[in-house]
Amino acid sequence: MRKKTYAMRYVAGQPAEQIFPGVLAHLGPDLPPGAALPNSNILRVMVWNIFKQQRADWLSVLRDYGKDAQLVLLQEAQTTPELIRFATSNYLAADQVPAFMLPQHPSGVMTLSAAHPVYCCPLREREPLLRLSKSALVTVYPLIDGRLLMVVNIHAVNFSIGIDVYSKQLDPIGEQIANHKGPVIMAGDFNAWSKQRINALFGFAGNIHLEEVRFPADYRKRAFGRPLDFIFYRDLSVTSASVMETRASDHNPLRVEFLAGQPLVQ
Repeated sequence: MRKKTYAMRYVAGQPAEQIFPGVLAHLGPDLPPGAALPNSNILRVMVWNIFKQQRADWLSVLRDYGKDAQLVLLQEAQTTPELIRFATSNYLAADQVPAFMLPQHPSGVMTLSAAHPVYCCPLREREPLLRLSKSALVTVYPLIDGRLLMVVNIHAVNFSIGIDVYSKQLDPIGEQIANHKGPVIMAGDFNAWSKQRINALFGFAGNIHLEEVRFPADYRKRAFGRPLDFIFYRDLSVTSASVMETRASDHNPLRVEFLAGQPLVQ
């Protein structure tokens, strides 16, 4: 029997808590009230495949490049004491979807946030060849203007023949975004290393009206000449976007600043 998908929530001073998928029907006005992301008229987001913290200096890069970010979206985040200590010392909540168990600590996507999410939906998809899982996490946060921001953190399946499993992983995410009335950020390591995968990803993003963040100096990790990490968005405006070159992981972290004010009505 396939294991039930859940997220682990880490909050300073509290025991870790299992969070099971939210109900899609509750994604709307019935969501519980919550405190807004602080200073979310200007929204700073960092996205990084952290390579299970296997290389030196990962913590200093996370601390320095993620400084002042209200949201940090990590892939391959291993729940080591050092990472949990950083997360709970600097953020109100850290939600991780364990994708697969390592000898000591599980690894998967983890979203660090400066406010508690009012909705949390963990997702997993199994690699068809290696039989290992990749994870995704959908969370929702209030903004100071009263809107709700949906955040999707994803590590896409890597080793598969064709794009059936790749598209299967995106489908439930697309359903949630399509049912969300408000701004969206979807980001992570999409493993879009083939023409088929790139076409599937951009077709998916276009269908749910997401735009791609462009990087003036593009130092993103590439495979077969194609970038693997992306940030997509809706109902926000990009004011700056950058990529940091580092040896602290096999991926370079991305950072984007959004203007989150209400969009003008045409």
